[in-house]
Amino acid sequence: MRIIEEPTRIIPEGNKPKKIDEYAGRVNTGTGDVSIALMHSPEGWKEPGQTPLFDEYTVILEGCLRVETQEGIVDLTKGRGIIINRGEWVRYSTPHAGGARYVAVCLPAFSPDTVRRDTE
Repeated sequence: MRIIEEPTRIIPEGNKPKKIDEYAGRVNTGTGDVSIALMHSPEGWKEPGQTPLFDEYTVILEGCLRVETQEGIVDLTKGRGIIINRGEWVRYSTPHAGGARYVAVCLPAFSPDTVRRDTE
């Protein structure tokens, strides 16, 4: 057993300050197999598109998260989730009032080297 006393706050890419509290992952626990983070995205936040080398599982706790893929755009609200498969292009944003709070799980763990962000 290993207790995680507190997350590590990570400053991400994007046009507005977003809070990422990593509970498990490369930064907080040195775990490369999986990362688990609580995200707090403000209203109007957006980040560049990406084609990550990891699977990402997301569950919305509050607000609305917009997810854009090559298949289309979906707005996810409380209680809904989504899986983005590695190698699939995706862009996240929170354009609606109140932003969003959600949990993201990445397999293998998120890394700046494997997120492969678009250059704009």
